[in-house]
Amino acid sequence: MKEKILTGKKHGMTVLLFSLLLYAAAITGIIIGASMVEDGGNPVLLIVSILVASTTWILWPGLHVLKPQEALVMTLFGKYIGTIKEPGFYFINPFCSAVNPAAKTILSQSADISTNPTAANAAAAELGKKMSLKIMTLNNSRQKINDCLGNPIEIGIAVTWKIVDTAKAAFNVDNYKEFLSLQCDSALRNIVRLYPYDAAPDVDTTGDGVADDGSLRGSSDIVAGRIRDEIQKRVNEAGIEIVEARITYLAYATEIAAVMLQRQQASAIIDARKMIVDGAVGMVEMALERLNENQVVTLDEERKAAMVSNLLVVLCGNHDAQPVVNSGSLY
Repeated sequence: MKEKILTGKKHGMTVLLFSLLLYAAAITGIIIGASMVEDGGNPVLLIVSILVASTTWILWPGLHVLKPQEALVMTLFGKYIGTIKEPGFYFINPFCSAVNPAAKTILSQSADISTNPTAANAAAAELGKKMSLKIMTLNNSRQKINDCLGNPIEIGIAVTWKIVDTAKAAFNVDNYKEFLSLQCDSALRNIVRLYPYDAAPDVDTTGDGVADDGSLRGSSDIVAGRIRDEIQKRVNEAGIEIVEARITYLAYATEIAAVMLQRQQASAIIDARKMIVDGAVGMVEMALERLNENQVVTLDEERKAAMVSNLLVVLCGNHDAQPVVNSGSLY
């Protein structure tokens, strides 16, 4: 199904004025014809005026007003005849009907739902059979998915999308909004299961056979890009373009959140201790080198070992050191 753009049908105002004048003339003819019949005149004018007045309204269903970034997909007796996209006041064959299979579908997305149900229904009624060509944002509900290490996580995404082919959106899928929502859930599950929550050793997230440091928490932009590309491949047949996909919520599932927090705390403590020890060893080496260079004191190996032990205790301890003054001889 290929989209066909209809142009040159902006005759709505002309047809509206013509129909109103015709209707007014028919009412006048009815009045004049009725008076002529009462006087014994010919009833032809009355009959013609009644027919014109009763059929003029047929033109009115063909009048359509389009705002910017709106489209009408028109069919005539089941055959697709084209799409109107330019804003304006149009007159189309009154027997044509507009098609929008997702007109009454309400999702959690911008321009489609409101916290007030009455306002949401009013917005849907105003749009009617028109398709919105604006960029919209779909916020799907959070999903619980296992990452590549089997840890359950909760994740949510926001997908920015728009319709680029109205014919595909109307006829290639049953309901393009529900189709998009389903494909977003499926693509999110397929991509998330390839990544760990945090960087983990011996994990290949790119599929090249080489372990890398990719993770959901540390590579969110890369993950979002892959999710966008995955959704785009799935919705091409629906005439939808995915502008952007972003991760809006990411956390461990409730049942393991406390355990993972303890794990992160333990990892942070180990990293901090490692940094403290590395710094303490460097300071001890520097102290021994400076003492040796300046020939402040000459220490044998046993005294050096004692000094190293004391300095490491002081530098690596959690509490302030309590000094002990030796007033006797060094030896």
